[in-house]
Amino acid sequence: MSGELRVLGACPLDCPDTCSWVVTVENGRAVKMRGNPDQPYTRGALCVKVNRYLEHTQAQDRLLYPLRRTGPKGSGQFERITWEEALDEISVRLRAIVEEHGGEAIWPYLGTGTLGYLQGCEGVAGRRFWNLLGASRHWLNICSAAGNAGLRRTLGTAAGMDPENFALSKLILLWGTNTLTSGHHLWKFIQDARADGAYVVAIDPVRTRTADQADEHLAIRPGTDGALALGLLNVVLSENAQDEEFLAEHTEGWDDFREEILRHPVERVAEITGIPAEAVHRLGMRLAHTRPTALRATHGLQRHAGGGAALRVIAAIPGVTGDWRHPGGGMAFSTSDHVHLNVDRRDDLLAAPVRTLTMTKAASQLESVKCFWVYAANPVGSSPDSNAIRRQLLREDLFTVVMEHFPTDTVDYADIVLPATMQTEHHDLHAGYGHMYLLWNEQAVRPPGECLSTTETFRRLAAHMGMTEPSLYDSDLELAEQLLTSGHPSLEGITLDRLRKEGWARMNYPRPFTPFAEGFPTPSGRLRFPPAGKAYVPSYTAASRPSPGESSPYPLTLVTPASHTFLNTTFGNNPELLRRAKEPTVLVNPADAAARGLEDGRRVRVHNDGGEFLADVEISDRVAAGVVATPKGRWPKLSPGGANPNAVVAERDADMGRGPGFHDNFVEISPA
Repeated sequence: MSGELRVLGACPLDCPDTCSWVVTVENGRAVKMRGNPDQPYTRGALCVKVNRYLEHTQAQDRLLYPLRRTGPKGSGQFERITWEEALDEISVRLRAIVEEHGGEAIWPYLGTGTLGYLQGCEGVAGRRFWNLLGASRHWLNICSAAGNAGLRRTLGTAAGMDPENFALSKLILLWGTNTLTSGHHLWKFIQDARADGAYVVAIDPVRTRTADQADEHLAIRPGTDGALALGLLNVVLSENAQDEEFLAEHTEGWDDFREEILRHPVERVAEITGIPAEAVHRLGMRLAHTRPTALRATHGLQRHAGGGAALRVIAAIPGVTGDWRHPGGGMAFSTSDHVHLNVDRRDDLLAAPVRTLTMTKAASQLESVKCFWVYAANPVGSSPDSNAIRRQLLREDLFTVVMEHFPTDTVDYADIVLPATMQTEHHDLHAGYGHMYLLWNEQAVRPPGECLSTTETFRRLAAHMGMTEPSLYDSDLELAEQLLTSGHPSLEGITLDRLRKEGWARMNYPRPFTPFAEGFPTPSGRLRFPPAGKAYVPSYTAASRPSPGESSPYPLTLVTPASHTFLNTTFGNNPELLRRAKEPTVLVNPADAAARGLEDGRRVRVHNDGGEFLADVEISDRVAAGVVATPKGRWPKLSPGGANPNAVVAERDADMGRGPGFHDNFVEISPA
């Protein structure tokens, strides 16, 4: 390859924006990457993290060859081997495990390191291979499971409004979302709305970058979002501002839900949420009298014991106000349910039903596993109860294979490491969960060393094991063609040839798109209000949270928002982004710091019965008394003390969807 090429691609990372990018290739080497200026959502801009993506692909610590463990598990000591040797050893071990323990003793643990439909979690890469072995299913519940489950109970789908329609809104509630850090392209549409007079409110336990830029910030007590939603609706009812016509024509269960709202007057909600009563009332008045109102709610607020219930009630707000009928009104959580690709995971290849293992329960569920196959994931750095996960990974009877780009903490425990391609080095098909576009990622350069794509790795392994099922050997382009054959009207006219030529295509939805103006995808065609009297309606606080006035050895609620410099643990080893992130810090309210004798900049232990991590105190009113915050995403081994915040996160399920409870996390802080 010689000369200069411009190759169209897409960001694979766990962000709603799924940017379209352009890679400049000179003499076979990628030398420049920029956001695609022609794509309406990306608009030419990438985030601070992905701006360093090319540098990351060429990093000195990139894994380039298969490796076999030579030292103790956890030591990170390996020797280079050939692919033939790696596949030989893997084949022998997998056959032995299936023969002695059954296929369910294998856990394919696939994460959100890439959201590709070919190489990553959206298409469940490798599922055909695992089905033939009878491996356990993997439930990827770590991000949005509770919210998805709650929304489907209310709306019949987790999909909502087109985020581009925020430009049409007059009141915007950014609820549990830090837009400028996690999905900053939406901000352009919010700014368009503000230029036309819109008012923006950030509802978040932490005064984030986004909260600084909003017109108002409400510092809500973690886990009480459902109560605030009910309180705001209480004001709407007091103003007789409900949309009676929409309620009559497009909802069910209104009488009971109305009674639940009336049980949450502003004063009670203020006590529950920690937000002053006058602020709750003021926002309720805005909500009552401003059409259209748009709500943006994302993953942080549903990582609680009552996370599914909270999303149910929040999604009900535009059902009461009638905002679902207005362009620029409604709620946006995820657009994934608007994507209708033909994802055929070939479950017919299973000889019998198999169990499902849960991503956030790795520490406890690994006990019954004999092969742990990790790809696009870093459970030691990203999953709850990381100390218990480490203990499981030390087991000599657990065969651990990790497909990776870099020597993460999880790689250190592997028996075999397989080098994986990065996004510029393979084909993939993507759909954003924060916009209405499909995107194609064309391979721009040859993989370095002996790195293989996920699809090619499973093709080679299947051949090595003598598997004859034809679908195991479908090429990437064949797999992509299959994805586009669902026949859904939203895909009409979108072909692989078109995507490869243009890089992206908007799915066939109208502009503006009001998905529920005429009804909802529920059996009755109506929005289903949460039934009153059920436990999941008022469960807006964690069951394990101390009651007011009750003493506790761990009185502080720890929240772990997304980092501005890392994306989950991706980029956690990038030298420049590590420099920008500086030392890990924990935000502590002045009152809590004074009560503990903590000094600004002082190294402290954040601890509970599960473990501890170290951080430097930042005394700040960005968090309320009783709440402390530290960003997620650091590699434990690159953190002081060798641990990150997941050392103090216990395994627990939310109320719906087996979602995680990362923010139902109670700690104490002591000088280190």
